[in-house]
Amino acid sequence: MAFEVGIQRGNLTSLAISISPHCPCSQSPLPAKRLKLAPAAIKFKSKLIYASSHEVFWIPKRILPNHRVIMAVARAEPDSFGEGRSKEETDKGQYFLEKEDKHSEVQDKANQLKKRVLSGILIGISVGGIVLAGGWVFTIGVAAAVFAGSREYFELVRSRGIASGMTPPPRYVSRVCSVICALMPIWTLYFGHIDSSVTSAAFVVAIALLVQRENPRFAQLSSAMFGLFYCGYLPCFWVKLRCSLSVPALNTEIGRLWPVLLGGQTHWTVGLVATLICVSSIIAADTCAFIGGKAFGRTPLTNISPKKTWEGAVIGLAGCVATSFILSKIFYWPKSLFSSVAFGFLNFFGSLFGDLTESMIKRDAGVKDSGSLIPGHGGILDRVDSYIFTGALAYSFVGTFKPLFGV
Repeated sequence: MAFEVGIQRGNLTSLAISISPHCPCSQSPLPAKRLKLAPAAIKFKSKLIYASSHEVFWIPKRILPNHRVIMAVARAEPDSFGEGRSKEETDKGQYFLEKEDKHSEVQDKANQLKKRVLSGILIGISVGGIVLAGGWVFTIGVAAAVFAGSREYFELVRSRGIASGMTPPPRYVSRVCSVICALMPIWTLYFGHIDSSVTSAAFVVAIALLVQRENPRFAQLSSAMFGLFYCGYLPCFWVKLRCSLSVPALNTEIGRLWPVLLGGQTHWTVGLVATLICVSSIIAADTCAFIGGKAFGRTPLTNISPKKTWEGAVIGLAGCVATSFILSKIFYWPKSLFSSVAFGFLNFFGSLFGDLTESMIKRDAGVKDSGSLIPGHGGILDRVDSYIFTGALAYSFVGTFKPLFGV
């Protein structure tokens, strides 16, 4: 319902807008009054609450579903009221609004943290169950994440920041690439290798770009090929790490206690143990780097991500190596101290440069998050960026150093 609002004794000289969780008028014992609009005054579509003993007019603009009220404070010119009293009342109103702004900001941060923690717990439980299950369950989970991540990647490529300097692939090519990326992990598990799938996918995408109606551009081909590599090819190594290394980890104490109905000791393979250590090391690296950067961060690490610091990176490296070493003693894999420490170093650098690569893409795109799929976390790429390169490095480490150090 619209009201015409005005002040007859003076002109409206200033207007301050703020957001308040509660309407201050609701606590006032004074009755609400309705004023008529004077000529040349500003119109508001709202109710006017006028406290007769003050010169500050509170105008609730809109009541939101969570009981937050947008407020407006109007100050009259000194010719209508005493100059000193008017300034004092205006300052009080401004102080109240600033206080309410801070309170609202604190509430927003608390709600965001709550969503972030809850989403993180649910994701952790789900990912843990998928990793333990292995096989087709693990592969389908990777394929779903790959599909969502590839969709976000091609949306970033089409964003204004990146598209302003290049020609993005057509939408139908982006969708075809997303489907091909999702099929790559399934192909890897079924056939046991990746090379032919990547070659076939690159050939299909190249043909799709060349036969388009518009003039094909090299930028379209390069961004599409990098999408296949970044979102499709690299995640396939997680399938190879978890599912192809099927040799039982016989020295693992947990495997001996594992229920027979769930696979018994043979369920705990080298691939499962390596995957658990790798994922846990990445989580430790991200957590320690975040906490260490907040507490001791002084020196920026790179211009790509200004919030990252050398102090946080060093603490994250220490947490990653320590986690890898502790879990190697629990699972009795890898056996040698050098192998467990080297595995931790490799996991850290893979996660760090994976994070920086995604930050570079987002920075060129001019966005903070790659998407909004996960409440409190952003997009799927924001959560898995540290894992994209690490799977390939971990699988290469196990395959290369196994005959040398008995891992």
